[in-house]
Amino acid sequence: MKYGFIKVAAAVPAVKVADVDYNVVEMEKLIAMADSEHVEIVCFPELCMTGYTCQDLFKEQLLLNKAEEGLMRLLEFTRKMDIICVVGLPVQANGLLLNCAAVIQDGTLLGVVPKTYLPNYNEFYEKRWFASAQDLNPTSTYLAGSAITLSSEPKLFQTIDGVKFGVEICEDVWAPIPPSNQLTMAGADIVFNCSASNELIGKHQYLRSLLAQQSARTLSGYVYASCGFGESTQDVVYGGNAIVFENGKVLAEGERFSFQPQLQTAQIDVERLRTERQANTTFVNAQRGAHAQLIMAKPIGNDHPFELQRTVDAHPFIPQDNDMADSCEEILNIQTAGLAKRLIHTNCQHVVVGISGGLDSTLALLVCVRTFDKLGYDRKGIVGVTMPGFGTTDRTHDNATSLMQSLGISQMEIPIAKAVTQHFKDIGHDAAIHDATYENSQARERTQILMDLANKLGALVVGTGDLSELALGWATYNGDHMSMYGVNGGIPKTLIQYLIRYMASLPVFKAQRDTLIDVIDTPISPELTPADAEGNIQQKTEDLVGPYELHDFFLYYFLRFGFRPAKIFLLAQAAFGQAYDKDTIKKWLTTFCRRFFSQQFKRSCLPDGPKVGSVSLSPRGDWRMASDASSALWLKECDEL
Repeated sequence: MKYGFIKVAAAVPAVKVADVDYNVVEMEKLIAMADSEHVEIVCFPELCMTGYTCQDLFKEQLLLNKAEEGLMRLLEFTRKMDIICVVGLPVQANGLLLNCAAVIQDGTLLGVVPKTYLPNYNEFYEKRWFASAQDLNPTSTYLAGSAITLSSEPKLFQTIDGVKFGVEICEDVWAPIPPSNQLTMAGADIVFNCSASNELIGKHQYLRSLLAQQSARTLSGYVYASCGFGESTQDVVYGGNAIVFENGKVLAEGERFSFQPQLQTAQIDVERLRTERQANTTFVNAQRGAHAQLIMAKPIGNDHPFELQRTVDAHPFIPQDNDMADSCEEILNIQTAGLAKRLIHTNCQHVVVGISGGLDSTLALLVCVRTFDKLGYDRKGIVGVTMPGFGTTDRTHDNATSLMQSLGISQMEIPIAKAVTQHFKDIGHDAAIHDATYENSQARERTQILMDLANKLGALVVGTGDLSELALGWATYNGDHMSMYGVNGGIPKTLIQYLIRYMASLPVFKAQRDTLIDVIDTPISPELTPADAEGNIQQKTEDLVGPYELHDFFLYYFLRFGFRPAKIFLLAQAAFGQAYDKDTIKKWLTTFCRRFFSQQFKRSCLPDGPKVGSVSLSPRGDWRMASDASSALWLKECDEL
């Protein structure tokens, strides 16, 4: 594997029923095409050697002998080819006829997998011709000139670089306990399904859902190739499905009812799947006692330059457009339910929120409003506090006051410049030096005000800091880092913009719509240093630590899958295309690694807050890390990119 990827394909060749010579030629064309595209494993449909719809012709010895000869021709054709091919054909053994998948590579028959579950209902009559693997006693025989052992024992095939895969055939995956369960529990990273599934109204959507669920449940890649045009249409029609899944997600999908052969290729991220399995203790426990016969394949030539050939989402935290509204509601409901429980538990009907006019405090305020409305509390129990300082601009201040007034909450304004100036005098700091002391003193003064107000009012301080800031440590320790309940701690910065935009579209926030849109459009800034001569924000966060969309991307793949910088760098180049050049991505990836390690001490003592997505930095939840862990390995790899 390169970067943890393996390239696979689902092939749907043209067929003629019972014309093995024709079918072999068509399969050879797709094998050659797949090999030229550096596919490492290709899967063909069920019984593609003869055609699935031969019916009682499967009783004819000529057809069966010809199928074996066809396999010999494929073995010869693939000689000196590294590509592994999974092909369907009927196989005779010990007085039984079996519906099988043969796994071949470089002129070698690696193994044969017989079908376990034979459909014999409605339009299917497979038991009329075939026996099940369950009927088979272990049998040694010869097939296409190779000595093989046929049995019902699960078989795993392993490539030289460690990728393991298994095979099941059509109906097997429809069974209550599919063979792929055992195969994946025994270590298969990928399952290949040689299939022949006819088309009926509504069946395709069910099939697609079934395969996606099986791939997700087994945390595996799943490659499905089903027969298509050319099969008999005497009573049913075969649409020719070619689909590749990875942990429930479709990576590639062919055109159904195509009159042309198809080859659908995709790169499956085996490293990602294995990371998911390692982290999932349920999967780990389910593996106990699972076993399979292991068959080694030959080395697959991969000396060609690696090229990533899959789409990478630049914003992995952002829901897809088709379910954006539902996802936003789900997120807001999680935040609302979390805060509501804390308020009920503490018998509290007052909260204090620092309102800056920025993204984070705006989202926290709207969550407080939703929570109070749902609990039936008076919105006046929400105390919004603006605390203008040395860097506060009219734009953010006006947005903050406009929101509070229109939402009908209690509003306070407490300027901090005088108190911070006195503090500078007390500790002997020159206010002309705009260093960490200058900035952090303001953040801590604001937090002190909020905490003391909460004590005075019998309220809770609701934190506004988000997941992206926690990852980068872009928060003042014991300043905005601290609260009594942090509603945004599980939400990255890139997602907050979408949440606010969604709420701006809701009728309940119609009066605030223009202000909310302006909040989204305002440059992200802590506003701790003075504005420019025109009163515009001068201290822009993304100029200092880098674009949040890059950092959120780095965070997702670093935390969710444990990817090393080299792989994250590769994915980021694919995701962001021309938006950022390689040097820019490298620069901010290095910044991310450096800051993520150095700022762990802030995450080790986070306030409570709800987990929202698949990634969290809570020390009580998803992420436990030594505050003094070394970043040397990660920074060294960044340097070498």
